[in-house]
Amino acid sequence: MPPDSRKWLWDATEAVQSILRFSAGKTFEDFGRDDLLRAAIERHFIILGEALGKLRQTDPDTAARLPDLARAVALRNLLVHAYAEVDDAIVWGVVTGSLPKLLEAVQAI
Repeated sequence: MPPDSRKWLWDATEAVQSILRFSAGKTFEDFGRDDLLRAAIERHFIILGEALGKLRQTDPDTAARLPDLARAVALRNLLVHAYAEVDDAIVWGVVTGSLPKLLEAVQAI
């Protein structure tokens, strides 16, 4: 595995763990009311999407082993470029749905 791949996987792991830590014990209503919580989670989704996008460019074989990689990169792009169109329910759904599975897959690599 190229050295850059390890860096991108480490960044992805850190971002996911931060999101899960920030969201622990929180509800969708908390997410909607708390600007700081929402900003922190969105910031780490941006980092996650950027890291996975770089992984896809530098090591496509490893990137192909991660579920929902394309969706993570797309969410990053939405948060960065179309932030006015972000649906909080979708972001929270990723937090409570597919994010733990992605963490497992990244850690397995």
